[in-house]
Amino acid sequence: MIYWLDLFGVAVFAVTGALAAGRKSMDLFGVMVLATVTAIGGGTMRDLFLGVRPVFWVDQPVYLIVITGAALATVGLQRRLGFLLDKPLIYFDAFGLALFAVIGAQKALMLGAPALVCIVMGVLTGTFGGVIRDTISDKFPLIFRSDIYATCAVLGAGVYVGLMKAGLGESLAVSVGLLAGLGLRLAAIRWHLTLPIFSLEKSD
Repeated sequence: MIYWLDLFGVAVFAVTGALAAGRKSMDLFGVMVLATVTAIGGGTMRDLFLGVRPVFWVDQPVYLIVITGAALATVGLQRRLGFLLDKPLIYFDAFGLALFAVIGAQKALMLGAPALVCIVMGVLTGTFGGVIRDTISDKFPLIFRSDIYATCAVLGAGVYVGLMKAGLGESLAVSVGLLAGLGLRLAAIRWHLTLPIFSLEKSD
């Protein structure tokens, strides 16, 4: 189940990358590049930091097939459905964020990483692809704005790692961690929750 959900999350992130490319009027190659780095950028960095060789998509190229299909479908559907893709995508993205955070922490934990490192790897997996996407498309990365986004990944990964360390079982830890991260993100979307802003005003 986690494997299929992972592929779904990759597809969702690929769609967000393809849409970002479309908003910048990129050609088809640009669409594919942005879709790819958004979908697997976080997981790639996680594997590199953890010393995993080869990285997951080299070992399982089905991820590249899913990304290609999702990106091409986005190009075709966006011309027909327009803005209709945007609203539901916010919620799918929230699910992908929470899922990737748990999967990233899970992989680090399986490799014997300390708890704090597992949480960092979860956050990296869930958010770094979006950082690359926003940077390439000349936008200030979402995780550095006041929106509660990366915090959701911290919560989801933290809950998962905490429950695993408490010995409560893999299935329960994955489910509760996923729901915690997703719940916080959905609440942030619904009620426009933000983190406090640190701002240094220029002196006269």
